[in-house]
Formats: sequence, structure tokens, C-alpha cells
Amino acid sequence: MLDSQLEMTDKIGYLLLKKGIIDDEILEKALNAKKADESKGRRNLAQILVQELNFDHDIIFREVSVLYAFRELSITISELSEERKVEIKRLLKSKGDDVRDQFLLHRVLPYSYDKLRDRLVLAAVDPTDRDLTKIANSLNIKKFEVNFLRKKDYDKLIEIIAPAENEYLKAIESSTEELNVDLEEANVDEEELDAEINKGALVNLVEASLVEGVRKGASDIHIVPRSGKAAEIHFRVDGKLQLWHAQGNIQPEALMAVVKDRARGMDRFERESAQDGFIQRAIDNVVIRYRVSVLPMVGTELKNKFESIVIRILDDRKVIKDLSKLGLVGYSNRAFTKAISQPQGMIILTGPTGSGKSTTLVAALYQVIDPTKNILTVEDPVEYVIEGARQLKIGHRMNFEQAIRAILRHDPDIVMVGEMRDKETSETAIKLANTGHLTFSTLHTNDAPSAVARLYKMGVEPFLIAYAINIIVAQRLIRKVCDSCKRKVDHIEESVLERAGTKIEEWKDIDVYEAVGCEKCNQSGYKGRMAIHEALYFTKEIRELIVRAGEEIDEDAVRSQSRKDGTLTLRDSALEKVKSGLTSLEEALSGTMDD
Repeated sequence: MLDSQLEMTDKIGYLLLKKGIIDDEILEKALNAKKADESKGRRNLAQILVQELNFDHDIIFREVSVLYAFRELSITISELSEERKVEIKRLLKSKGDDVRDQFLLHRVLPYSYDKLRDRLVLAAVDPTDRDLTKIANSLNIKKFEVNFLRKKDYDKLIEIIAPAENEYLKAIESSTEELNVDLEEANVDEEELDAEINKGALVNLVEASLVEGVRKGASDIHIVPRSGKAAEIHFRVDGKLQLWHAQGNIQPEALMAVVKDRARGMDRFERESAQDGFIQRAIDNVVIRYRVSVLPMVGTELKNKFESIVIRILDDRKVIKDLSKLGLVGYSNRAFTKAISQPQGMIILTGPTGSGKSTTLVAALYQVIDPTKNILTVEDPVEYVIEGARQLKIGHRMNFEQAIRAILRHDPDIVMVGEMRDKETSETAIKLANTGHLTFSTLHTNDAPSAVARLYKMGVEPFLIAYAINIIVAQRLIRKVCDSCKRKVDHIEESVLERAGTKIEEWKDIDVYEAVGCEKCNQSGYKGRMAIHEALYFTKEIRELIVRAGEEIDEDAVRSQSRKDGTLTLRDSALEKVKSGLTSLEEALSGTMDD
């Protein structure tokens, strides 16, 4: 497109392209999305870049603010006066909850008001939002000015000005009902359970945990019964379980029954077998899905039938579509990009449960999704909805194995097999890769070379393994040190470096940080997680080693050759993160195994 034509059709696109913030390919994608959106919405290019293409909000809207002459509010939250905070709170509440909700929905705040001039300054995350005029008019103010406020500043300010309330927690706190029913019978009395459930306090407790789990960034909610008529609710945050709430004077069965009642596909009266269910809620104007798993467990009290519940939080906002945000660097990044760019072959992600394999697979799929290709996924269960892919529904009428077999007859171009769990699944997935399809899948092994041996032991022929697979990537998640409280280490113990398999000379000019702990990281010293990778790209030498395998795969030979090719082990990858100041030596060592 000629520059003059682009400037006339979209000034935002022209500006961002000229500044090098986006390239021609991204611009074309955004313009196509804008054109497709015209019939149902009024989004501009900046909104599309942020909402659909995952560009940094503040970078994009700062340029848009300059283009349209919106003033930028430069504020430091810690230095903001109490008078200013009180004034914003007053203005926000001045016209009732409905107006306040509109302000929060559109992420705009009444920042200051000049009474003499009857003039209001609005601080908006998106100053191009067309509803801002209507929101300002609802305050009955004659004049208003829209200023740009960075999203990261807005998020910090809103936590102070209008922190999100959990109505269910408030209901629990204000409840005068006692959570206590005395049972003497050996068997669970369903009428007594109903009486306890109908009090409402347990319902509020479950709903509160669903809300708080999302707001605290938890990946899972654990509900665990305890002896003595008690139960605990734990959140898994940054890979570690943290106690959120302990509730006494209840029957654990009643709490479990409430969860089952609120989940689809569960029987509250079944307490002897495993069950899987599903919950969906709108939390802070975002639809969140929850996957519920119930398992019977042994308790110390024979009269009680204890069960453990784990609720996985599936928040589509956490889906990563940009490969550059996965943390793949150096050789791993080059090898992975090359592998998924091939027209056929297999990409395998390996690692334990909760290591981010699905996140990486989904991000990789988004790089190859194309309207001209038929992309099919077979997952059990489906965690995230992938736009542009056909995700097969697994159920009692079509199980995982049946879906895998059927997929061959459904004219696929690209396939994702959630997990290679047995010989049949593995052979079918590899057959797909070997017959002209780009195939993605996962496997549970400790590192990349051992995945080769695992497939071999499953009974997959060596020549199929060697020539069908493009790359195997082992992945782990390790915690990042909290930026607010991390502290530089003055002296590194040589014994620690010996455990890491490295020498003191390598660390002489490198700043190493340790975890301390503060309010922002809940005194843990860590906030957030990142991925580390070991990429085994199938070079000519690797393929030959596998084809020549006798009774078993020589993992050490494969590992040695992959290092010659440029592969970093998981331990080495973690140590690189330490050298970059992103994590601590202790976390790098505890999160990875010795070579």
C-alpha cells in the first residue's frame, strides 16, 4: 500500500508503521480485522492491535495520544497525595453505582475537577474510547478534557481508589448463621447436609474462592477436608500452594456437595468414585471457566466420606499468542521457530503437569493458523478455545483414541494431539507427521533426550521417530524474583556453584540476586513465573543416532550430540536466567535436576 493511501485510510496504522512499532504483515492483519469488524463494532486499529494481536497497550496508545493531541498524565502512584485520592474517590461515587460502574468498565477515572470553571479532567487508559463523552456527560459537567493514563498506572491506582470487592466474602463476614451441624450417625444424613447447605454461608464461601482465585492469579483452587469437622481452601500461586481460608465447624461433605451442585456433570450423592465437572462464571466482566476434579480420600473419621477437590482456573486472558513472549531464547528460539515453519513433521513438548506445555503449544499453533489450512485439535480436556482451529469434542460417545483415529479421515493440514499417552496414540500422531501434516503434541518425560527413549519403549519404530519428528522441547516453569524486594548477593558460596556444575570464574562480573520478601509478593520473594527450555532439534546427526539404535536408544549419545548442536540443558537455561537477574540461584537449582 502506498504511504499516501495508507495515511488517508488509517492515520494510526501509518504512524505506527513509520515508527517501526509494527511491520507490513501486522498492519495487514490489523486492517483486515478492522474491515471484518466494521459491521459489528467500531474499534480503531490501536484497539485491534492491543486486543487481538497482543501488542503492549501503553506503547500503542502513547503514540495514538500524540497523534490526536491527548495530554499524557505522568503520575507516580507512591507520591500521589491523599487529597487527590480522596477527590477521585468522591467524584467516582458522586452519581451512584451505575455511573461508577461505567467508569470502571471503560477504565477511565475522574482525575481532577475545577469547580470555578466547571471543568473535569478524565484520565483514560484508552482516550479514543467513543463512550467517554457519554460517561462525562453523566456527571452533568459542561467542560471536560481527556488525558491519557498508562494502563500500568491505572491498574495500580484502581487498587487504591476502587479495589474490587468480593461480595461473597462480605456476605460470609456479615452472616450471623453458624456453620455447624452435629452428626452422630455413621452414615451421612442427606437432610442434615441440605440444612447446612441451605444456610447459604457455604455457597458464599465456594463462590468467594472462585472470585478470589482469579483475582490472585491462582492456577488452581484446592479444597481439602480435615478431621474435626473442618476444611481448608488453598490457592496455587506461582506454582506453590498457599492457604487462603480455613473453615471450622462444618461438615466437609456439605462443602463438597456445594461445589458439585455448582458444577455441570457431577453427582453430589456419589462419594466413592472420581468425578470431573465444569463451572463457568463472569468475574470482573470476563468469562472464566473452571475444570473441577473430585477424588475420594481416606479420612481419620470412619463416619465421614472425605473427598478432595481441585478446581483448575482457565482464564483465556492468560493465553499467549505471541511466540516471543514464551521465553525461548538463543538456540532454543531459532530451533523452535525453524521446526514449526516446516510444512510437515512433529513438534513435541515434554515436561511434568503444570510446566506450561499447553501454553507453549497454543502459542505455536497461533503462529501457523491460516484460513487456507484445516487445523484440528484433539484434547481431553480442552483447556483454551483456539480461534481458527476446530477443536474436537471428547465425550462418552467419542473418546480420545477414537478421535485420533477419525482425524485421519477429516482432511487435516495441521493437527494438535493433546498428549501421546500410549503406543496407539503415538503411532497415529507420528503417522500424521510422516504423511505430510504438521503435528503438535506433548509427552511426560524429564528432558528432551529421554522423550526419544520413551517413544522407542512404547514400540514406535526408530526410523519413524527419526524422520517424523522436527523437534522435542523440554520445558519447566521457575519463579521470578520480585522486582520490589530482590537483593544483590554480595558473596556466592563455592559449594552452591559446585551444585550448579559451574565455576566461580564464570560469575565474577555478574550481578546475582536473592529472594527477600515483601507485601507485593506475599513475603515469598518471588512474583510470577517464566519458562526455561531444552530444545532437541533433529539434525542429520541426531536422526542417524536414532536410526542406528539397537535394543535401546542411547540417551547419553543423543544428549551429547544435541549439546554439540547448541542445545542448553534445563539447568543451563535456568542459570542463564540467574545471570540475567530474573531469578535466584536457589530457584534455578531447586527447579531443575542435575545433568
